[in-house]
Formats: sequence, structure tokens, C-alpha cells
Amino acid sequence: MGIKIGILVVYFAIMVGIGLYCRKHATDVKGFVLGGRSVGPWLTAFAYGTSYFSAVVFVGYAGQFGWKYGIASTWIGLGNAIIGSLLAWVILGRRTRIMTQHLDSATMPEFFGSRFDSKSLKIGASALIFIFLIPYTASLYNGLSRLFAMAFDIDFTICVIVMAVLTGIYVIAGGYMATAINDFIQGIIMLFGICAVIAAVLQSKGGFTEAMHSLAEVQDPEATAMNGAFASFLGPDPLNLLGVVVLTSLGTWGLPQMVQKFYAINSENAIKKGTIISTLFAVVVSGGCYFLGGFGRLFSDQVDVVANGFDSIIPTMLSGLSDALIGLVVLLVLSASMSTLSSLVIASSSTLTLDFINKNFIKDMSEKTQVRMIRVLIVVFILISVVIALIQYNSSVTFIAQLMGISWGALAGSFLGPLIYGLYWKKTTKSGCWASFIFGAGTMILVMLCPQIFPAVLQSPINAGAFAMIASLILVPVVSLLTPKPSDKLVDECFRCYEAPATVASKVALPDEEELEKHEKNQSKK
Repeated sequence: MGIKIGILVVYFAIMVGIGLYCRKHATDVKGFVLGGRSVGPWLTAFAYGTSYFSAVVFVGYAGQFGWKYGIASTWIGLGNAIIGSLLAWVILGRRTRIMTQHLDSATMPEFFGSRFDSKSLKIGASALIFIFLIPYTASLYNGLSRLFAMAFDIDFTICVIVMAVLTGIYVIAGGYMATAINDFIQGIIMLFGICAVIAAVLQSKGGFTEAMHSLAEVQDPEATAMNGAFASFLGPDPLNLLGVVVLTSLGTWGLPQMVQKFYAINSENAIKKGTIISTLFAVVVSGGCYFLGGFGRLFSDQVDVVANGFDSIIPTMLSGLSDALIGLVVLLVLSASMSTLSSLVIASSSTLTLDFINKNFIKDMSEKTQVRMIRVLIVVFILISVVIALIQYNSSVTFIAQLMGISWGALAGSFLGPLIYGLYWKKTTKSGCWASFIFGAGTMILVMLCPQIFPAVLQSPINAGAFAMIASLILVPVVSLLTPKPSDKLVDECFRCYEAPATVASKVALPDEEELEKHEKNQSKK
């Protein structure tokens, strides 16, 4: 116990120390929210990855979907790496960075407001972000509490308060730069931690080969009649597995706390490196989490899913490990959760300040006042999420995965289409964006309040969220083509940033003859 507590004390001291060190980067809005758009590839890639994967994935999703789909749940992690990381960086990274800087946008609602010249769109997006990031934040505390209870036998309330206070301190002090540096440290812990935990759990079951043989022999008539389903390539339910892959992978393209990472990156070289780093990080961490969860049924004699829920599976799998490994697991999940929490509170508080309060309720806010307001709202956001987490813990509201599904489904279902088409398609209209906002948020609210009105397959927040995202990609172009097109002046002004010339090496593109002559003359002068 002394070792575990000592590890946590050192960890917390480093996190807070980095926050205080980074105060110099958080004196104005761009510095606090974007780190001055000067963040390199390693910090950005790790910030992206650690914001992506949290206790929700490690405890909630890995446990629930590993139990349902067996080893095939690893496909979720691979989907996260290919679709959620690699393709997200390739398709969104460069264009997001260029246009948001051109429009001087620090948040996603600010981008929508400038791109479509719509104050109402900006306010609507900011309201959606603030409302639907809260259930996601509450789910982080829930997942973490189960591991703390297993490792330290500490009351849930204490776990939540300590995590909230410490995250609040370093985010309020150092802003995005402190978050990015801490994310890098937390990401390294996650990489080493997940590898060590997988090795230890498999070893406890006789090694990988023996564990696979045992998994193939598991029978559950209620889940599937197929022999060896939980050790098979696609598992017992490929269709619903695909829904999880879509939600957890494509969803990142429309989440403000994820897309905002592209706003802050500093160069083309950083985008290329960040793409590779982020993808490999996702393969190890997300692929590893779901791979581990796939062996959950080997512990069915120790876990009561009916009584304790899916969120108890992973803690039960880890409870037999050594004290040192349990300490590493707690640190792993704490790192994942605090990094995600810091991204959520910055995204929500900056959005509410810059896009909702500034100019709408308080006129002519100075830079210092805006930064002060963001810091105050960070405290408010954390307090609200703590209260919801405590209420949820003391009642039977929902599982972790369902909370995350509601949040991701509503936000990505609202923003995915407007963001992609807004970056790529000149004919995208304000009405198309509103259609996506209303349909995405409305669908998830109805699924949460009265799921019985939907077909059985869409009554799950997971599948409903995936459906809302795909619908967003269809609704935006259809409604845009049926509504008055935006003004040519507005569109030309937004898209001219892509036409600015940029010098690249000849191995990337054939040079213009005049440019080649200029380059050779400059080289000869040197």
C-alpha cells in the first residue's frame, strides 16, 4: 500500500508542477486554449491519443465489448487506430489547421460561426458541447472509482474529488500547454502499462495459447449458439460489433476536444509525424485494451455481470495481479482519465466563454477577462460533472459505455457532417448544419428518454450514435443542395487560405521552372 500511495503522490506532484511551470503560456486566450498554435508532433499526437482513450475505454468499453464479442473486440481498437487516428489526421489535420487559423477560430463553434457567417450556429454548437460533454466527464469518474476501490478500498466520493481537484489545478494554471505536456507523460505510462498488464493477465491463464484454447471452449447459449464464438475472427455478433467500431472510430472526427488538437499543431512536418505517432499509439493502447477485454469470460467464475454490471469485469481481471502491477494499472487508468478530463474541461469552458458569453452577454471582454472567465468555468464544469457522477453512482442510471455513447453520439452526430463538408465543400449551407445539429442531438435525447419508439437495433446508445453520425454525412449535402447557396464572397474568403503558395521539396511535387531557377540561384549565393 505504501508503494502504491507513493507512486500516486509523485505522479500528482509532477502533474501539478507542470501546470505551474506552464503559466507563462496561458496569459492570453490563444495561449491558454491553443498553446499559441506552437505545439509539436509528439505532444499533439499524445494529446490526441490520451484524450481519445480513458477509463471509459479501459474499464467500460473493454469490459463490456470484450465480454460480448470475445477476442473479436480487438477490431474495435484497430478501427480506432485506422479510422479514428490515421484517417482523421490525414483528412482533417491539415485543412483544419489552415482554415481555423485563417478564420482566427480557437474553438469548433467559432469555426462554424465564421465559416457560415452565423451567430446562431455558433451559439447552438457551444450549447451542445457544454451539455453533452458533461455525461462523458461523469463516466470518467465512474470507471476510475472501480479501480481505486479494488486497489485501495477508497470511497468513491474521495476518488472523484481528488481527481477533479488535481486536474483542475494544472489545467487552470497552465492551460493547453500544461495539458499537452502532461498528456505526453501520461501517454508513456499508458503504453508501458497496457503491455505489462496484458502480459500478466495472459500469464495468469497459462499464456496466450492456453488462454485462447480456454476462450474457445466458453459456451453461453444466451449470447450465441456458435461453438468457439468468443475466440473467433468476427465474434458472435459482427453487425453490432461494426456499430461499436463506427461510433468509437468515426466519432472522433466530430468531437470538439479531439478536433481542437489540430488547431494547435505548428507545422506541416508536425502533421506528418503526428499522424504516424498517433496511429501507433492507438494500435497499442486501444488495440491492447480491447484485446485484454476479450479474455474477460475466462474470469466468469469471479465476476457477476448481472449483479455488478460490465464495469466490474476489468477490475476483477486485474485484482489477482501483484501490488506493483496493480499500482501501475491505477496509474495507467488515472493517466488516461485525467488527460481526457483536462481536454474536456478546456473544450467546454473555452467554448462557453468565447462562443456563448463573449459579445452575447458581456460586451467587449478583454483578453484577461476572457482567460479569467475560462478558468472560472473550468471549475464550474468540473463541479457539475462531479455532482452528476456522484448521483449516477448512487443510483442505477446507466453503465459507463452508455454514458459515453450518448455523449459521443450527440456531438459527433451533430458536428461530423458540418465540419467535413465545411472544410471541403463550398456549397455547404447553414441550413445543412442546423439539420445535422437537430437530428444528431435530437436522436440521442430521444434514445435516452424513450428508446421504445426506435427499432430494437437503435435502442442502444452505441448503435444510435453510429446511425446519427452516418445520417449527418447524408443530411448536410442533401439539405445544402435544397437550400439557398451561401454567398460567393463568403465562400471565396474562407477557401482562399488553401490557395496560398507553399514551398515544398521537389520529391513532394514537381517544381515550377521559375521557382527551380530561383532556388538554384539562392543555393549558389549561399
